[in-house]
Amino acid sequence: MKRLLLGSLFFVGSLTARAQAGQPGKNIARIDDWTYIGAYISKDSVTKGPYTLIFYNRDLAFAQQGEQIKKRMMDAFFKVYPQEAARFNPNTTKKVTFIIDPAYQGVAAASDGIIRYNPGWMLQHPGDIDVVTHEVFHLVQAYPHDAGPGWLTEGITDYVRYKFGVDNAGGGWSLTPFKPEHHYTNSYRITGRFLAWLEKNKNPKIVDTLDAALRKKTYTPELWVKLTGKTVDELWQQYATNPAL
Repeated sequence: MKRLLLGSLFFVGSLTARAQAGQPGKNIARIDDWTYIGAYISKDSVTKGPYTLIFYNRDLAFAQQGEQIKKRMMDAFFKVYPQEAARFNPNTTKKVTFIIDPAYQGVAAASDGIIRYNPGWMLQHPGDIDVVTHEVFHLVQAYPHDAGPGWLTEGITDYVRYKFGVDNAGGGWSLTPFKPEHHYTNSYRITGRFLAWLEKNKNPKIVDTLDAALRKKTYTPELWVKLTGKTVDELWQQYATNPAL
């Protein structure tokens, strides 16, 4: 019943977006019985090697102004997704769908092989192509429910953006420099920088091992001690003393 409601919400959202974009609605798509794309302006499907990217655009402004952004997003996908998969999870989904979705109000969100992007964000921040690098890694992660702390999930993802990003500098993005008020549970770039420091100074395979443990649902706080001889709190104290990368 919950999935049916979810599908209905996607469908209602698509109708609202179609009306806002002024689309005639002759192109209607859905990914499966539950996930509706709704009306779309264009659809591209590209396959390179084992990977296929399907790119739906549902936004009129993006259709008029975002062609170069779309190309860069697709190029980024085929550059970074195979690299991320090769290092972390070769069994990740081989078919990915991007949706430029005016009904989505965040920046981007990934789930079940689908990534929704806010067209307003992409048009206003055309250099932020590595939002693709971040979001597609959520598909690579494929962690089960309650696999571990959310701060670690997002920290690993921004570590991956730091490692695999195609143009982080062009997007004005970098790992957040350490400040005394920070904590490893702050997630995203703060945790990502901590992980990069740990990789350099403590264990070159620490991120890979943490990622695998989350996917297998075997993560426990004791894993930090196993990998480094220190608790995560002790590691953070050492990082705070000398946080240089």
